[in-house]
Amino acid sequence: MKVLNPCTLVLMNSIAVPSRSLPFIKSFRASSKSFPPLTCFCSINNSNSSESEEKRVSLTGIVNEQVEELLSKEENKSILDGLEKASLRVDMAKKQLAIIEEQELAAKKFRDYVNKLERQASEIAECQREISEAKALVEEAERALLVSESGAEDGEEIDRDKERLESVKAASIAALVGTLSGLPICLTQVTDTTQLLLPLAINFISCILFGVTFRYAVRRNLDDVNLKTGVAAAFGVVKGLATLGGGPVLELNLDSFLSHALDGTIYVAESFFIFVCAAVALDYCFKTRLLSPFPIDRSI
Repeated sequence: MKVLNPCTLVLMNSIAVPSRSLPFIKSFRASSKSFPPLTCFCSINNSNSSESEEKRVSLTGIVNEQVEELLSKEENKSILDGLEKASLRVDMAKKQLAIIEEQELAAKKFRDYVNKLERQASEIAECQREISEAKALVEEAERALLVSESGAEDGEEIDRDKERLESVKAASIAALVGTLSGLPICLTQVTDTTQLLLPLAINFISCILFGVTFRYAVRRNLDDVNLKTGVAAAFGVVKGLATLGGGPVLELNLDSFLSHALDGTIYVAESFFIFVCAAVALDYCFKTRLLSPFPIDRSI
């Protein structure tokens, strides 16, 4: 292979060759042997700068003509056309790749949305199942209530008679125990045995009412201490304040206020003691089955 003259290489590097002609540098180099010899231009005297510039310009024109001649050849045009088509195919492939990536991203979002909908559907199904179970429980409770109401209607007269009998028994026990528990208190308040008639009668009647109310208030809550003591306290407060109201009139002075407060406390405490004794007796009878709480348990 023939090596080009250094001066020729300098000139070739100074020529502005179009970018599309880069693939054909080999062809240009292969055809460089057809150029006229350039050694003479390099041997020109440096003192004659104008002639050197003209020759350099003429040499540039020659080189440009050779390059254009190479580019105008039919075989080179076909190669250029192939390169342009390949570039177009690469651009189209890039666009198609971008479209495919967008489609994959959209498909991923769609799958995530479908998974979210499936989770929501499962949660809705679970809620519907719980609602169905709750409805079934409500319907079962309604049926049980209807059955119990129909059973109560069938034996309404018998139950009423039994309930009345149990209430009379409760009132009798409460009256007996309450009157006996209040007897010592009454003895401290009278000076003659004939004066016991009124306080004993009041205690007897009050305990009768307490016995019936206690049975209907407590019902089957026999272990509820607060309920049982609350009923006794309510009766005690009412009876104590009623006893205080039957005493001397309240006057607008400190001594009268203190005297009434002390008397009221004593009366309430005495009444509470009487009703607590009656409540203890009734509770004992309920737990030992001597009395039946309200309502009567027919299964026993």
